[in-house]
Amino acid sequence: MFVPVAGGDLAVEIHDGDTPPALAIHGVSGSRKLWNWVAAHHFSLIAPDLRGRGDSFEVPGASIRQHADDMVRVLDALDLATVTVCGMSMGAYVAVDLAVRHPDRVRTLVLVDGGFPMPAHAQMTEELLSAAFAPQLAARERTWTVDEYLGVQAVVNPLIDATDPLIHEYFAHDLTADGHLRLSADTLIADATDVVFGTSRWQELTVPTWFVHAEWSTGPDSPPAYTVEQAQEFRTVLPVLREPVLINEVDHGGTVMTRAGAAVTAEVLAEALK
Repeated sequence: MFVPVAGGDLAVEIHDGDTPPALAIHGVSGSRKLWNWVAAHHFSLIAPDLRGRGDSFEVPGASIRQHADDMVRVLDALDLATVTVCGMSMGAYVAVDLAVRHPDRVRTLVLVDGGFPMPAHAQMTEELLSAAFAPQLAARERTWTVDEYLGVQAVVNPLIDATDPLIHEYFAHDLTADGHLRLSADTLIADATDVVFGTSRWQELTVPTWFVHAEWSTGPDSPPAYTVEQAQEFRTVLPVLREPVLINEVDHGGTVMTRAGAAVTAEVLAEALK
Protein backbone atom coordinates (compact mmCIF):
# COMPACT_ATOMS: atom_id res chain seq x y z
CA MET A 1 0.00 0.00 0.00
CA PHE A 2 1.00 3.65 -0.32
CA VAL A 3 0.55 6.16 2.50
CA PRO A 4 0.47 9.92 1.85
CA VAL A 5 3.24 11.78 3.71
CA ALA A 6 4.79 15.21 3.29
CA GLY A 7 6.30 15.26 -0.20
CA GLY A 8 4.80 12.10 -1.65
CA ASP A 9 3.55 8.58 -0.93
CA LEU A 10 5.38 6.10 1.28
CA ALA A 11 5.40 2.45 0.22
CA VAL A 12 4.37 0.05 2.99
CA GLU A 13 4.37 -3.75 2.86
CA ILE A 14 2.01 -5.69 5.12
CA HIS A 15 3.04 -9.17 6.26
CA ASP A 16 0.09 -11.18 7.56
CA GLY A 17 0.98 -13.49 10.43
CA ASP A 18 -0.18 -14.96 13.71
CA THR A 19 0.72 -12.05 16.00
CA PRO A 20 -0.56 -8.58 16.77
CA PRO A 21 0.91 -6.11 14.25
CA ALA A 22 4.39 -4.68 14.76
CA LEU A 23 5.84 -1.69 12.92
CA ALA A 24 9.27 -2.65 11.52
CA ILE A 25 11.68 0.14 10.57
CA HIS A 26 14.77 -0.60 8.46
CA GLY A 27 18.27 0.93 8.54
CA VAL A 28 19.99 3.78 6.75
CA SER A 29 20.77 2.07 3.43
CA GLY A 30 18.22 -0.71 3.71
CA SER A 31 14.62 -1.23 2.67
CA ARG A 32 11.45 -2.91 3.86
CA LYS A 33 12.76 -6.25 2.57
CA LEU A 34 15.13 -6.29 5.54
CA TRP A 35 12.29 -7.78 7.59
CA ASN A 36 11.59 -10.79 5.37
CA TRP A 37 13.61 -13.10 7.65
CA VAL A 38 11.66 -12.02 10.74
CA ALA A 39 8.33 -12.17 8.87
CA ALA A 40 9.14 -15.79 8.03
CA HIS A 41 8.55 -16.54 11.73
CA HIS A 42 4.83 -15.82 11.15
CA PHE A 43 4.78 -12.25 12.47
CA SER A 44 2.28 -9.64 11.36
CA LEU A 45 4.58 -6.81 10.27
CA ILE A 46 4.07 -3.33 8.88
CA ALA A 47 7.26 -2.67 6.91
CA PRO A 48 7.68 0.71 5.17
CA ASP A 49 10.28 1.74 2.64
CA LEU A 50 11.53 4.93 4.28
CA ARG A 51 11.65 8.01 2.07
CA GLY A 52 14.56 7.96 -0.37
CA ARG A 53 14.68 4.14 -0.59
CA GLY A 54 13.03 1.35 -2.57
CA ASP A 55 9.48 2.15 -3.69
CA SER A 56 9.64 5.39 -1.65
CA PHE A 57 12.77 6.48 -3.52
CA GLU A 58 11.18 9.57 -5.02
CA VAL A 59 9.88 10.97 -1.71
CA PRO A 60 12.32 13.79 -0.78
CA GLY A 61 13.54 14.82 2.64
CA ALA A 62 15.32 13.17 5.54
CA SER A 63 15.95 13.25 9.30
CA ILE A 64 15.16 10.96 12.19
CA ARG A 65 12.28 13.21 13.20
CA GLN A 66 10.83 13.24 9.68
CA HIS A 67 10.89 9.46 9.46
CA ALA A 68 9.21 9.20 12.87
CA ASP A 69 6.47 11.58 11.73
CA ASP A 70 6.03 9.40 8.63
CA MET A 71 5.54 6.38 10.87
CA VAL A 72 2.67 8.18 12.63
CA ARG A 73 1.05 8.72 9.22
CA VAL A 74 1.45 5.01 8.50
CA LEU A 75 -0.23 4.03 11.78
CA ASP A 76 -3.02 6.53 11.12
CA ALA A 77 -3.59 5.11 7.62
CA LEU A 78 -3.94 1.62 9.09
CA ASP A 79 -6.18 2.88 11.91
CA LEU A 80 -3.77 1.55 14.53
CA ALA A 81 -3.80 3.44 17.81
CA THR A 82 -0.77 1.69 19.31
CA VAL A 83 1.68 -1.02 18.23
CA THR A 84 4.95 -2.66 19.14
CA VAL A 85 7.74 -0.99 17.18
CA CYS A 86 10.93 -2.77 16.07
CA GLY A 87 13.78 -0.73 14.56
CA MET A 88 17.13 -1.91 13.24
CA SER A 89 20.23 0.34 13.08
CA MET A 90 19.01 3.80 11.97
CA GLY A 91 15.50 2.44 12.25
CA ALA A 92 16.12 2.00 15.97
CA TYR A 93 16.87 5.73 16.29
CA VAL A 94 13.65 6.47 14.42
CA ALA A 95 11.82 4.11 16.78
CA VAL A 96 13.27 5.89 19.82
CA ASP A 97 12.18 9.29 18.50
CA LEU A 98 8.72 7.93 17.74
CA ALA A 99 8.38 6.43 21.23
CA VAL A 100 9.60 9.58 22.99
CA ARG A 101 7.46 12.05 21.06
CA HIS A 102 4.43 9.78 20.61
CA PRO A 103 4.45 7.35 23.57
CA ASP A 104 0.71 6.83 23.17
CA ARG A 105 1.35 5.18 19.78
CA VAL A 106 4.10 2.78 20.93
CA ARG A 107 3.11 -0.14 23.12
CA THR A 108 6.56 -1.72 23.42
CA LEU A 109 9.90 -1.16 21.70
CA VAL A 110 12.54 -3.50 20.25
CA LEU A 111 15.88 -1.91 19.28
CA VAL A 112 18.21 -3.98 17.10
CA ASP A 113 21.86 -2.84 17.13
CA GLY A 114 20.91 0.82 17.27
CA GLY A 115 18.98 3.51 19.09
CA PHE A 116 21.62 4.02 21.79
CA PRO A 117 24.81 6.10 21.40
CA MET A 118 27.45 4.11 19.52
CA PRO A 119 30.97 4.66 20.90
CA ALA A 120 32.37 4.66 17.35
CA HIS A 121 30.32 7.76 16.53
CA ALA A 122 32.40 9.81 18.95
CA GLN A 123 35.41 9.33 16.64
CA MET A 124 33.50 10.22 13.47
CA THR A 125 34.03 13.36 11.39
CA GLU A 126 32.08 14.59 8.36
CA GLU A 127 34.96 13.51 6.12
CA LEU A 128 35.04 10.00 7.60
CA LEU A 129 31.27 9.77 7.30
CA SER A 130 31.36 10.64 3.61
CA ALA A 131 34.13 8.10 3.06
CA ALA A 132 32.14 5.40 4.86
CA PHE A 133 29.24 5.78 2.42
CA ALA A 134 31.37 6.32 -0.69
CA PRO A 135 30.73 2.76 -2.00
CA GLN A 136 26.95 3.22 -1.84
CA LEU A 137 27.21 6.59 -3.57
CA ALA A 138 29.51 5.18 -6.25
CA ALA A 139 27.08 2.31 -6.87
CA ARG A 140 24.50 4.86 -7.96
CA GLU A 141 26.68 5.87 -10.94
CA ARG A 142 26.25 2.65 -12.92
CA THR A 143 23.65 0.04 -13.81
CA TRP A 144 23.57 -3.45 -12.31
CA THR A 145 22.08 -6.83 -12.87
CA VAL A 146 20.75 -8.37 -9.67
CA ASP A 147 23.49 -11.02 -9.74
CA GLU A 148 26.23 -8.40 -10.18
CA TYR A 149 24.88 -6.33 -7.34
CA LEU A 150 24.44 -9.35 -5.11
CA GLY A 151 28.00 -10.45 -5.84
CA VAL A 152 29.41 -7.14 -4.65
CA GLN A 153 27.20 -7.14 -1.55
CA ALA A 154 28.31 -10.66 -0.66
CA VAL A 155 31.90 -9.38 -0.48
CA VAL A 156 30.89 -6.38 1.66
CA ASN A 157 28.69 -8.57 3.87
CA PRO A 158 30.63 -11.83 4.28
CA LEU A 159 28.13 -13.44 6.63
CA ILE A 160 25.14 -13.33 4.29
CA ASP A 161 24.15 -16.44 2.36
CA ALA A 162 24.22 -15.48 -1.31
CA THR A 163 22.15 -18.58 -2.14
CA ASP A 164 19.30 -17.52 0.17
CA PRO A 165 16.26 -16.52 -1.93
CA LEU A 166 15.44 -13.82 0.63
CA ILE A 167 18.89 -12.27 0.07
CA HIS A 168 18.20 -12.21 -3.67
CA GLU A 169 14.82 -10.57 -3.07
CA TYR A 170 16.35 -8.03 -0.68
CA PHE A 171 19.00 -6.78 -3.10
CA ALA A 172 16.73 -6.99 -6.15
CA HIS A 173 14.42 -4.53 -4.38
CA ASP A 174 17.27 -1.98 -4.33
CA LEU A 175 17.28 -1.76 -8.13
CA THR A 176 15.02 -0.22 -10.76
CA ALA A 177 13.92 -2.30 -13.73
CA ASP A 178 16.85 -0.90 -15.73
CA GLY A 179 19.41 -1.61 -13.00
CA HIS A 180 19.84 1.71 -11.19
CA LEU A 181 20.14 1.86 -7.42
CA ARG A 182 17.01 3.18 -5.72
CA LEU A 183 18.78 5.09 -2.95
CA SER A 184 18.82 8.88 -2.67
CA ALA A 185 22.33 10.21 -2.04
CA ASP A 186 21.01 13.31 -0.27
CA THR A 187 18.74 11.28 1.98
CA LEU A 188 21.45 8.73 2.79
CA ILE A 189 24.00 11.32 3.88
CA ALA A 190 21.46 13.48 5.72
CA ASP A 191 20.11 10.51 7.68
CA ALA A 192 23.58 9.18 8.48
CA THR A 193 24.62 12.64 9.65
CA ASP A 194 21.55 12.85 11.89
CA VAL A 195 22.32 9.45 13.44
CA VAL A 196 26.03 10.11 14.00
CA PHE A 197 25.98 13.77 15.04
CA GLY A 198 22.45 14.09 16.37
CA THR A 199 21.26 13.32 19.88
CA SER A 200 19.25 10.21 20.63
CA ARG A 201 16.60 10.79 23.28
CA TRP A 202 16.84 7.24 24.57
CA GLN A 203 17.06 8.33 28.21
CA GLU A 204 13.53 9.75 27.88
CA LEU A 205 11.96 6.43 26.94
CA THR A 206 8.98 5.42 29.06
CA VAL A 207 7.71 2.32 27.22
CA PRO A 208 9.00 -1.23 27.88
CA THR A 209 12.11 -1.63 25.72
CA TRP A 210 14.18 -4.60 24.54
CA PHE A 211 17.69 -4.33 23.06
CA VAL A 212 19.30 -6.87 20.73
CA HIS A 213 22.93 -6.43 19.69
CA ALA A 214 25.47 -8.28 17.57
CA GLU A 215 28.80 -9.83 18.56
CA TRP A 216 30.52 -8.18 15.55
CA SER A 217 30.05 -5.07 13.41
CA THR A 218 31.16 -5.98 9.86
CA GLY A 219 32.24 -9.57 9.53
CA PRO A 220 33.81 -12.10 11.91
CA ASP A 221 35.87 -10.77 14.82
CA SER A 222 35.27 -7.08 13.99
CA PRO A 223 34.65 -4.78 16.99
CA PRO A 224 30.94 -4.65 17.83
CA ALA A 225 28.75 -1.57 17.66
CA TYR A 226 28.00 -2.23 21.34
CA THR A 227 29.88 -4.38 23.82
CA VAL A 228 28.12 -6.43 26.48
CA GLU A 229 29.39 -3.99 29.09
CA GLN A 230 27.99 -0.99 27.24
CA ALA A 231 24.62 -2.67 26.82
CA GLN A 232 24.49 -3.27 30.57
CA GLU A 233 25.37 0.37 31.23
CA PHE A 234 22.32 1.46 29.23
CA ARG A 235 20.19 -0.77 31.43
CA THR A 236 21.48 0.81 34.64
CA VAL A 237 20.41 4.24 33.33
CA LEU A 238 17.11 3.29 31.66
CA PRO A 239 14.59 1.61 34.00
CA VAL A 240 12.29 0.46 31.17
CA LEU A 241 15.09 -1.47 29.43
CA ARG A 242 14.89 -5.24 29.76
CA GLU A 243 17.97 -7.49 29.92
CA PRO A 244 19.95 -6.90 26.67
CA VAL A 245 20.27 -9.87 24.33
CA LEU A 246 23.56 -10.60 22.56
CA ILE A 247 23.43 -12.51 19.27
CA ASN A 248 26.64 -14.51 18.98
CA GLU A 249 28.48 -15.04 15.70
CA VAL A 250 26.56 -12.47 13.67
CA ASP A 251 27.43 -8.94 12.61
CA HIS A 252 25.31 -5.78 12.40
CA GLY A 253 23.34 -6.81 9.30
CA GLY A 254 23.26 -10.43 10.38
CA THR A 255 20.96 -9.58 13.30
CA VAL A 256 18.09 -9.75 10.80
CA MET A 257 19.57 -10.78 7.42
CA THR A 258 20.72 -14.24 8.50
CA ARG A 259 18.52 -17.13 9.57
CA ALA A 260 20.31 -17.46 12.91
CA GLY A 261 20.21 -13.76 13.72
CA ALA A 262 16.60 -13.34 12.67
CA ALA A 263 15.59 -16.28 14.88
CA VAL A 264 16.93 -14.50 17.97
CA THR A 265 15.48 -11.14 16.97
CA ALA A 266 12.13 -12.85 16.33
CA GLU A 267 12.24 -14.45 19.78
CA VAL A 268 12.78 -11.06 21.41
CA LEU A 269 10.04 -9.47 19.29
CA ALA A 270 7.67 -12.25 20.32
CA GLU A 271 8.42 -11.46 23.98
CA ALA A 272 7.74 -7.75 23.39
CA LEU A 273 4.45 -8.56 21.66
CA LYS A 274 3.25 -10.47 24.73
